[in-house]
Amino acid sequence: MFPAGPPSHSLLRLPLLQLLLLVVQAVGRGLGRASPAGGPLEDVVIERYHIPRACPREVQMGDFVRYHYNGTFEDGKKFDSSYDRNTLVAIVVGVGRLITGMDRGLMGMCVNERRRLIVPPHLGYGSIGLAGLIPPDATLYFDVVLLDVWNKEDTVQVSTLLRPPHCPRMVQDGDFVRYHYNGTLLDGTSFDTSYSRGGTYDTYVGSGWLIKGMDQGLLGMCPGERRKIIIPPFLAYGEKGYGTVIPPQASLVFHVLLIDVHNPKDTVQLETLELPPGCVRRAGAGDFMRYHYNGSLMDGTLFDSSYSRNHTYNTYIGQGYIIPGMDQGLQGACMGERRRITIPPHLAYGENGTGDKIPGSAVLIFNVHVIDFHNPADVVEIRTLSRPSETCNETTKLGDFVRYHYNCSLLDGTQLFTSHDYGAPQEATLGANKVIEGLDTGLQGMCVGERRQLIVPPHLAHGESGARGVPGSAVLLFEVELVSREDGLPTGYLFVWHEDPPANLFEDMDLNKDGEVPPEEVGEGSVLIAMPTQSPHPGSIKEEDVPRPDCPPALVLLPALSPTPQAPCPCFFLGTHAGCSLPESSHRLSPCHASTPAPTRTPAPVPFPALPELQGAGEPGKKEEKESTHWPPPGAPPKAMTLTARSPGSPLPQFSTFIKAQVSEGKGRLMPGQDPEKTIGDMFQNQDRNQDGKITVDELKLKSDEDEERVHEEL
Repeated sequence: MFPAGPPSHSLLRLPLLQLLLLVVQAVGRGLGRASPAGGPLEDVVIERYHIPRACPREVQMGDFVRYHYNGTFEDGKKFDSSYDRNTLVAIVVGVGRLITGMDRGLMGMCVNERRRLIVPPHLGYGSIGLAGLIPPDATLYFDVVLLDVWNKEDTVQVSTLLRPPHCPRMVQDGDFVRYHYNGTLLDGTSFDTSYSRGGTYDTYVGSGWLIKGMDQGLLGMCPGERRKIIIPPFLAYGEKGYGTVIPPQASLVFHVLLIDVHNPKDTVQLETLELPPGCVRRAGAGDFMRYHYNGSLMDGTLFDSSYSRNHTYNTYIGQGYIIPGMDQGLQGACMGERRRITIPPHLAYGENGTGDKIPGSAVLIFNVHVIDFHNPADVVEIRTLSRPSETCNETTKLGDFVRYHYNCSLLDGTQLFTSHDYGAPQEATLGANKVIEGLDTGLQGMCVGERRQLIVPPHLAHGESGARGVPGSAVLLFEVELVSREDGLPTGYLFVWHEDPPANLFEDMDLNKDGEVPPEEVGEGSVLIAMPTQSPHPGSIKEEDVPRPDCPPALVLLPALSPTPQAPCPCFFLGTHAGCSLPESSHRLSPCHASTPAPTRTPAPVPFPALPELQGAGEPGKKEEKESTHWPPPGAPPKAMTLTARSPGSPLPQFSTFIKAQVSEGKGRLMPGQDPEKTIGDMFQNQDRNQDGKITVDELKLKSDEDEERVHEEL
């Protein structure tokens, strides 16, 4: 398209209403003029054969437009085309720089609209034409597509497409921003996109690094916000354009997604999301902390999460083990607190970023849940929840045997263990290294019935490695209730006397006076053990032995007691047959009378009457206790007897029975919290110095004989 000759007058940009009035007047005048044939003059015929759905603005007089066209005559012959020159027409409309028909035909047009204009000769090149190109009185046909429109009064147009509900900050001059964009011309032709390069566009705002329109269009944006920014050419690349992709005088459209924004002067920003009640301690430099986190970029893109690994992040804080911003952001936190920590890049991973998930110059946001923290110098924290109302004269101490109930959890409330699952209290000897050190400490100084809360740091619990069900470096919370306590024994003692031991200790143990004290007497057949139920210590041997099914039971008496005023002549065992061939009627019991100076192995046998109550005793796997009034034989004081079935080869204790008798009579006590049989066995091993299976008078020594500094005496 070619411009017309110099106009006879200039037409100022007028309001739309005035423009319409002028058009009406011009049309009226045109209708009043005669054509060469004598008829009225025609106006421009406009056919709008493609109208875009959205038309944010229409061409007005004085606007600058950019458009393509094809110009033809009535017969279809082309006389001109901007397409052939591959150059758009860029011109101001309505000011006489175009033929009148084109000026009129472009009015009200939308970007991307297509029109067919029929321009009569008097609104085109008239009766003169254009020499060599357009004959006189030629009607011209134009196919026009509008690609751009703007006005020198325009400003940057900003449309918010999406705004996140949470806006921590908005872009200001001097900020550093990271954003993605798609750049197009006003007709939608794409000229650039950051997405194709796989990275954001990173720059300062308001510092002259961007075109003026983009500097303005980014102001006030929130991270995660999407905007459409339309920039007129004089705030973009102006008359020169940019390379081959942005033509001169082109309006630019940017669809922008702001990823993040920060300022070089920014510090760490903290936002408390949840603060548990009763926070009495806050984390400080040098503490070791366990926490969960979700790490995201400012636009919400998740780059890491401890939850996905099902494991807390464990580290010292304030000592340079983590990025400076996180070091700062975790200090002052409470156990159980939830925080949002926003870290600018110069306190995170800087311009280079790290890995493939944290780009350079990225602002990082961490949503943190503090599980627990401790200091290597921490001790057990003890808080008394309740104490019994009655006076407490004795409290637990090292060496005591205690029974207690407990609940154990992490500080975030995760339940780990409870004694209630086992239906019985936990048992432990304090100071015996049977429980973790912190719990051992926390159980000391308690009254029976007292309830405590204990906070145990990991170095007094299960340490960095943790234990089954307990994470590494975990602070543990215990709620304990003391059920009972027993005085313990001094270190190294298995048994102590409450008073002086017997003067003739070995003689009291050596029941058969053979100068040896074995741990037990062994019968070869099945036996029945009888003990006087009216003796100072009634009862029976408790070993669980399975009898031989092919041997019938025999009856013997257990030498359980040495002579005492209450039982001047205890029963003793006679010995059993060597095989299983003797009939049940030949079994014997031997009485012991007060006149007998000491039990022997060869008393006169006395027939023992049949005892119907004992039928079935000694059956395989069976242990029975029954009472009989048939013992002792006639002439002896009547005493009830407890008869217990024993299995073949079962031990009839001697050393063990003596020790148990001392405990039953209250003369001494065994180490609490351990199987008595094992304790007595250990005692025997200690005294059997040559390990020949028996104790002699030379071997038997009290603890006081070995260590006169000890107050207590021990076998």
